[in-house]
Amino acid sequence: MNRRILLIEDNDAVSGLIYPQLVDLGFSLTVEQDADAGLDRAEAESFDLLILDGMSAGTQGLDICRALRARGSCVPILMLSARVSEFDRVLGLEMGADDYLTKPFSVMELCARVKALIRRADMGASRTPAGDRIQAAGLCIDIGRHEVLAQGAPVALTAKEFDLLTFMARHPGRVFTRAQLLEQVWGYRHDGYDHTVNSHINRLRNKIEPDPSNPQHILTVWSVGYKFSGLGSHAA
Repeated sequence: MNRRILLIEDNDAVSGLIYPQLVDLGFSLTVEQDADAGLDRAEAESFDLLILDGMSAGTQGLDICRALRARGSCVPILMLSARVSEFDRVLGLEMGADDYLTKPFSVMELCARVKALIRRADMGASRTPAGDRIQAAGLCIDIGRHEVLAQGAPVALTAKEFDLLTFMARHPGRVFTRAQLLEQVWGYRHDGYDHTVNSHINRLRNKIEPDPSNPQHILTVWSVGYKFSGLGSHAA
């Protein structure tokens, strides 16, 4: 099946470098130079992956990412940026990007990241029921189907949100530091990413908790980190 990718990039040199490489890999690539037009297209059409320039002309790529996530889109997002500070990298991830590359980047690395993001999304979409479910007080995580129900209603999670929830739910009652969650879920081992975990935890709570201000599933352990409440939870 031909995978569709939307690249929102106002630099012809960058898009000209990326385009032939991804097409050679068999992807169908659409390029938008204007960020506002790119956002409209991302919302109107179905894509398997978005590649965003974090500082595109018009609406910034970060704003596109934030807008799509706020509207419930779970499409994988790879962010590109010429800004190299740790703050910018963290900000992109906090806005809901699944991965981040700093310019200048290796085209081979970009292709590897693209394939990894699509492969992970495909794994979630193609899984069939295998009795691999976690249930806890109104919450059902169907790992085989890559689906989550909260109080019986389906919940739309990004790939990273699902990975974070599933990882914690597989270890009910165990307290994880932010650094441990970063390493296990994001694969990063650097300091300075704590706010990325906090942002994803807050978004998860807003989606799965009956009362996000008084969570019953994802609990804060002060001065340590977070844990998943094992109250009433079991694997089916």
